[in-house]
Amino acid sequence: MGKAYVVGVGMTKFEKPETRDWQYWDMAREAGTAALDDAGVPYARVEQAAVGYCFQASTAGQRAVYELGLSGIPVYNLNNNCATGSTALMTARQFVEGGIADCVLALGFEKMSRGALGGGSGAGDFSASPVARHYGIMAAAHGFEASPPTAQIFGNAAREHMERYGTTEVQLAAVGAKNHQHSANNPNAQFQDVYTVDEILAAKSVHRPLTRLQCSPTSDGAAAALVVSERFVDAHGLRGRAVEIAGQAMTTDTEESFASRSCIDAVGRPMSRAAARQAYERSGLGIEDVDVVELHDCFSVNELLTYEALGMCEDGASGKLVESGATTYGGRWVVNPSGGLISKGHPLGATGLAQTAELVWQLRGEAGARQVAGARVGLAHNIGLGGAAVVTLLRKP
Repeated sequence: MGKAYVVGVGMTKFEKPETRDWQYWDMAREAGTAALDDAGVPYARVEQAAVGYCFQASTAGQRAVYELGLSGIPVYNLNNNCATGSTALMTARQFVEGGIADCVLALGFEKMSRGALGGGSGAGDFSASPVARHYGIMAAAHGFEASPPTAQIFGNAAREHMERYGTTEVQLAAVGAKNHQHSANNPNAQFQDVYTVDEILAAKSVHRPLTRLQCSPTSDGAAAALVVSERFVDAHGLRGRAVEIAGQAMTTDTEESFASRSCIDAVGRPMSRAAARQAYERSGLGIEDVDVVELHDCFSVNELLTYEALGMCEDGASGKLVESGATTYGGRWVVNPSGGLISKGHPLGATGLAQTAELVWQLRGEAGARQVAGARVGLAHNIGLGGAAVVTLLRKP
């Protein structure tokens, strides 16, 4: 099996929905063109496109890619909830590693509505929702309150973590404070405001213990990555731009997700742990080799759960880890230098590819004021309730 490399990345600024006059194909054109220009590769060289989104109609991938050119290539439309962007990246990587194509565009976008995400049932019967089993676990253990469903299930995971391990509201708020601080240096972030832990604790409650400044917003935006073979890298003189996809794995829910009847497991800690283990095995790398991490902090508690799943600390020790400064500049890892989902924003289909873009810039030394000194290995973690977890290890050759 051959190697796969990312040679070009691009993203739009992530915007609050309904604040910029654009459509999803405008976003896709902007991000896709940026990725192609970053690589110095014309669209005519692209052989396949893997396109991810959650809220647009079927074949929106074609409508988006047609903005880049009308070359007749296969376009695959992908929807894996919040893990959609990394699913597009994984699809592109598999095409390249499997020898099916030498140059594949992974593209993700979302045009969203204002307000919190629902529980996945649309206007129909909730029992038909793809996440009915996950919310059933929550309702049995905690009841169902009048708060946004996604915030509720993650907020209840936070309550369980506090009860089980002694995690504090201050430690949860420290995640939000860190990521808002990081986003101040990211011009692509939806927010660049800095908040203290006290300000985050004092913000409007969404579902106790989570306040508004610990929850990712709905967002509009797009991101893209050009994935190519080693043969393509050499033929086009791209060694200086290329970042290797050293290992990648996707997992979905298993019995472990539900057997404990715990929201901590239902929202994906077992999935994330399994994906990380597989990615480490495939790459020959471990968390000790990683310098910079972009992980799925849809809510502050999920950043803590992910520290544990990635092996950055023991179960229950994540609150102390963030409080110690180990996951920011000057610490052992820099986690979410982009600002993460909490502050950069979360247009579902774009998120995993925006993580990829940030890590490619970091590993090339092109991240400006956000640069992690000496970064050689990056890890991306993208998870979707329902469920899918994707962990990707990127390495500068």
